[in-house]
Amino acid sequence: MMNNILYSFLYAWAKLHGVLPMRILYILSDLFYIIIYKLVGYRLKVVRKNMKKSFPDKSAEELKKLEQEFYHHFCDYVVETLKLSHISLEEVQRRAYLSNPELVDDLMEKGHTTFILLMGHYGNWEWFSASSSRFKSARVYQIYRPLTNLAFDRLFVYLRTRFGSLGIKKNDTIRDIMKLKQDKTPSVVIFLADQTPSKANLHYWTNFLNQDSSILTGPERIARKLNLPVIYLDTTKLKRGYYKVDMKLLCESPRETSEFWITEQYARLMEKTILRNPAYWLWTHKRWKHKRPADV
Repeated sequence: MMNNILYSFLYAWAKLHGVLPMRILYILSDLFYIIIYKLVGYRLKVVRKNMKKSFPDKSAEELKKLEQEFYHHFCDYVVETLKLSHISLEEVQRRAYLSNPELVDDLMEKGHTTFILLMGHYGNWEWFSASSSRFKSARVYQIYRPLTNLAFDRLFVYLRTRFGSLGIKKNDTIRDIMKLKQDKTPSVVIFLADQTPSKANLHYWTNFLNQDSSILTGPERIARKLNLPVIYLDTTKLKRGYYKVDMKLLCESPRETSEFWITEQYARLMEKTILRNPAYWLWTHKRWKHKRPADV
């Protein structure tokens, strides 16, 4: 009952927020910046620790500037995501522009039907993954971890599926992708692969942003098991409220690659994306909470 009441409130708030023009939303974002960063200091210790370890050569002044740029962008991400409740499909595809959808279309002509797409928490990933009509015939699926709060989880599912994208719960990933493959359902499955693996899944370690980092290997394991083409989504923030995504084919036949090759290539490409402009990555994640075991 309480979850239904909270969801109704959140839904109404998101709808009211969504009808506002983008210029008004960015004024709200500037206000949120003062509240979230200067007054509340949302996860500020985590952000500072992550940035300092990732960029040991940056001065205190440079790190402070990067920190401020990140929180400005983070507040933009919040208002942009809530805008999904009312924004048109045409506008979201114009603002989160996919430069080369023909890559998937060309691979489908060669007989492939299911694809693994790897991206990170960079720019505005919600705007890109929310739309299922970027390709001629393939539907977009998103791997997601359900939120503990049912009302917030229901709201995000609504925002992410409003334009036809479908969600796949993390625990159902292998089963659902196998079914897509078996049924020859034209589909692209998006993994936000820069998350921290659980303790039980610390299978691969590499240097990422100057730190020992464990990288998720689940997308690679699924791709190799089912021999699904793997594509990296390279995101660039062009200006406030505008993003461009370039698809880069990592491999068409994963079974021909060595173990962890795909995972390492993703780490290198994701790092390159971040270093191009670090302010647009989600620095609030506790990305390095695990330590490499001594025997690895």
